[in-house]
Amino acid sequence: QVQLVDSGGGLVQPGGSLRLSCAASGSTFIFSTDAMGWYRQAPGKERELVATITGGGTPNYADSVKGRFTISRDRTKNTVYLQMNSLKPEDTALYYCNVHRTSGYNYWGQGTQVTVSS
Repeated sequence: QVQLVDSGGGLVQPGGSLRLSCAASGSTFIFSTDAMGWYRQAPGKERELVATITGGGTPNYADSVKGRFTISRDRTKNTVYLQMNSLKPEDTALYYCNVHRTSGYNYWGQGTQVTVSS
């Protein structure tokens, strides 16, 4: 079983920044071929893709966050990050880390809350 711990959420004002982290805990191993990413779910909405990074290191972003968010991966630490700049109230959501195996199996973090408000 893959155990993921995501963190870094909090309350920020519009225009502020946050950096989310997602790490594989304990002896959990993330393969180099795994894709990793971030999803979010706001009240009354379905879970949506925010950003992904392939096993080869290619990032992909939802149109709503392009130019503001940056996903990165540290293979030595089995950690993926999401740098969020120029945050907007509509970014408010519970953010989930994801690991996607080549088999198609998905693992999820417990979620970290991001709230953007004055």
